[in-house]
Amino acid sequence: MDTDKKLKGFYGMGRRKTAVAQVLLTDDPKSQTVNGKDFLAYFPTESLQKVCLRALTATSQLETFGVKAKIQGGGKSSQAEALTLAIARALLAHDEGFRKQLRKLGYLTRDDRMKERKKPGLKGARRAPQFSKR
Repeated sequence: MDTDKKLKGFYGMGRRKTAVAQVLLTDDPKSQTVNGKDFLAYFPTESLQKVCLRALTATSQLETFGVKAKIQGGGKSSQAEALTLAIARALLAHDEGFRKQLRKLGYLTRDDRMKERKKPGLKGARRAPQFSKR
């Protein structure tokens, strides 16, 4: 977010794989931007849009808050899931009463699955070179 000017709203941060999402929930529900672009242009598919906003829809806050997000790294799906976590954490900053509902739906749990590193002597993380008897 912009550090030179303090914006009013509720902050949250979420991660998934290598994607990092920082979000600011604002008072303007019509304003939804991601990395300076319109939300619908950044996440063109309806399924990704639903994934991003599921914390807001579950708590019935979609008509109350606007979203201003900055996302780095990862792919679109990973970014969408990181944004879900960031929005859920920002909602908790607004009202701690949402914790039970968001926790039950699993929106407050960080998915810690990462790509496994390549091992020496192998072609990938687990793929071994082809074995030849003769």
